[in-house]
Amino acid sequence: MEDERQQVLEKKKGSILILHDALIVTMDSQSRVFKNGAVAIRDDTIIAVGQSQDIISQVSTVILGLINTHVHTSQQLGRGIADDVDLMTWLHDRIWPYESNMTEDDSYISTLLCGIELIHSGVTCFAEAGGQHVSGMARAVELLGIRACLTQSVMDTGEGLPPSWTNRTAEECIQSQKDLYKKHHNSADGRIRIWFGLRQIMNSTDRLLTQTRDAAQQLNTGIHMHVAEIPYENQVVVERQGVDHGTVTYLDKIKLLQNNLLAAHTVWVNDAEVGLLLKSGVKVSHCPAAAMRVLGFAPIREMLDAGVCVSLGTDGAPLNNRMSIVDEMYLASLINKGREVFAKGTTDPTVLPAETILEMATINGAKSVLWDKEIGSLEVGKKADMIVVNPSSWSMMPIHDCISSIVYCMRTENIKSVMCNGRWIMVDKKIVTLNEEEVIVIANNTSGDLLRRAGIQIPSRMKVLCWPNNSIVGGKEERLVFGSEFSFAIKISGQVGERGSEIEQVIHRDKSMLLEDKIVSLMISRTKTHVREGAPVCGGGTGVSAIELAKAPDF
Repeated sequence: MEDERQQVLEKKKGSILILHDALIVTMDSQSRVFKNGAVAIRDDTIIAVGQSQDIISQVSTVILGLINTHVHTSQQLGRGIADDVDLMTWLHDRIWPYESNMTEDDSYISTLLCGIELIHSGVTCFAEAGGQHVSGMARAVELLGIRACLTQSVMDTGEGLPPSWTNRTAEECIQSQKDLYKKHHNSADGRIRIWFGLRQIMNSTDRLLTQTRDAAQQLNTGIHMHVAEIPYENQVVVERQGVDHGTVTYLDKIKLLQNNLLAAHTVWVNDAEVGLLLKSGVKVSHCPAAAMRVLGFAPIREMLDAGVCVSLGTDGAPLNNRMSIVDEMYLASLINKGREVFAKGTTDPTVLPAETILEMATINGAKSVLWDKEIGSLEVGKKADMIVVNPSSWSMMPIHDCISSIVYCMRTENIKSVMCNGRWIMVDKKIVTLNEEEVIVIANNTSGDLLRRAGIQIPSRMKVLCWPNNSIVGGKEERLVFGSEFSFAIKISGQVGERGSEIEQVIHRDKSMLLEDKIVSLMISRTKTHVREGAPVCGGGTGVSAIELAKAPDF
């Protein structure tokens, strides 16, 4: 298997790779599906798509790579720092302190970690929703082998901004993005494109809005912006700008609604504004999980019925936690069927059928990132971005309708291999462009350092008993030590301060956990386990750390 993998990875220029005897879902203009199909690839380009003559006993499914049109890759190290809090706490107390304390190296590691999850979920192209260190993102994207539209998050006004962001002018914001465009646009074999970013209208002066519009037109690139996320946003725009509704109405007034605008979320819009989106050719990124969590239910059915191009995004890890576009396909169909109860008094199972959802994750995604002439469907002349799915699992079998199975049954675990730009970047569920385990370890350490710099402390949800905050009964102490993310717990009893205290019970024994500050070695025997080195076991901002168990025979 390893030899075969190397042969694929090291194929010579000009050679032809043929994937055959597979179910080929093309998503082309005719919506063709070849049950025993083949795709021929020369270098980075598809040169033929059609029926395969040979039939093998085990058939894989080949579909084009999925496209995530709204993801904050630089927020990946912040997964779990803002769960179950209101939007203002989420933004002012967690996300802005987190982002404003990031370094370029932090952004690089965060994007690598996010990219690993994106690739495992079948994504071959993504649109960055905005971060602080685009150069770090670009380094990561080049290594990962994925395709991306990268965007800097810029703001030149607004309440509650971190001190390091408060003195930015519109001119400085525009120039920094022009510099990034010059440095990174069309780099990494053409896989990286640089867009302009607007965080959202409440953090943008009119000068920044109009200069962004003009600069993007000048450089023939896109604009990525959070639009009409919450009712308060529309209220502020109405009061400040004197328009009759909100953000979309005002963006149309200043001619920022154009076909190069990717409007993320776009939840709180009325029928007239849906018409404005259609008329101007604006693309919308629908993020179902994020919407359910803090934003609301966008009129996606109305947008699609009107002809607006709607794609799918995950948003960032602190808001969604899961960066799987596979999950978003499933959620998008369910929540939009359920949303109909507000209009009709009952759900409508026919709303957003499987084929529409698949279009949103593929060809609509390509249109949203202005790349549909090269990606988004399996057609002759387009780039070879595709994924191989193994449907032979309990989650997908039996298959009676291949399209509905992809949307409603497929899970990340079913995605076997991923190709981007004619190059395998994941083979047999293993990413071949980097060492996943190394990235995970580095990301875990980097994330802790970043949260300490930002002064972010996550309150404990449950009663966590940690030494020295242990209970003492009859001269003896009892303490319950929790490992990282509660992956294991150890109950310790013995004399206060005594080294060699006996551990009475080990739950879910994990021998590869790292301590944040010190390592506590444990000596394990058949009958009992002792602490060999005494040390504070719980520490750090969250009050929860982990330990490493010394090598020992299995329990």
